[in-house]
Amino acid sequence: MRILVCGHSGQVAHALGQALSGLGEVQSLGRDQLDQSRPEHLRAPLRQLAPDLIINAAAYTAVDLAESEGELAFAINAEAPRVLAEEAARLGAPLIHYSTDYVFDGSKAAAYTEDDAPNPLGVYGNSKLAGEQAIRAVDGEHLILRTSWVYSLHGRNFLLTMQRLLQERPELKVVNDQVGAPTWAMSIATSTRALIERWRNGQAGAWGTYHLAAQGETSWFGFAQAIAEQLKARGLPCAELLPIPSSAYPTPARRPLNSRLDCSRLAQQWQVTQPDWHEALIDCLK
Repeated sequence: MRILVCGHSGQVAHALGQALSGLGEVQSLGRDQLDQSRPEHLRAPLRQLAPDLIINAAAYTAVDLAESEGELAFAINAEAPRVLAEEAARLGAPLIHYSTDYVFDGSKAAAYTEDDAPNPLGVYGNSKLAGEQAIRAVDGEHLILRTSWVYSLHGRNFLLTMQRLLQERPELKVVNDQVGAPTWAMSIATSTRALIERWRNGQAGAWGTYHLAAQGETSWFGFAQAIAEQLKARGLPCAELLPIPSSAYPTPARRPLNSRLDCSRLAQQWQVTQPDWHEALIDCLK
């Protein structure tokens, strides 16, 4: 089986490179080979590669910068997925695509299900929602996997930023009124492998949109506390953490206060679940 991973240096793409080992002929291509900022230029290389499965792990993820780079965000997050879906359907190959909790506005009191109406707060969330809609419009075999608060020991993310700042500063203020589930990129990658294996073995659930995030919930402040605990356990210096509301830390893009995702449908349809967010963090740091 020829598996094409779109994206090479991102957190999930990097983890997929490890998790998919031995599953088939895996080719991970970055911007040099597949420039998603120029969507129509994707068609020729896709037809030449003719993969049996396409995994789109590339995305524009600069949430605040997207407010001033909307055209680029929509090219990468909306137009490129449309082209990938069209070419995947032409090849008869399934498409696995990653989306985000930011398609919701965070006003719901409970965890979001796949049936809840999206209502993005900013350009990034709108561009990701447009990508979802474009894939569905093609009506090919696809999985859209919405995840949240992705981190790893690779690239740029909250975990690595906190590890650095906690050791550099005497005190650190972190938002405590945004709630979600930090999700390890490797957990996403291993779950993706499980989904592929079930498809190959004839045990696939229904194609469509699913939520794929760690179990449990915390705030960004709670996530920072857990990171600090691990630093202290290793005898490293650690700043004092101070909780603040989102209103005390204004950003160009608004964030949803509730990013909790109900992942029960994926468990029911595909028998794939995620570990608890705190357990996954410990495994990541090991």
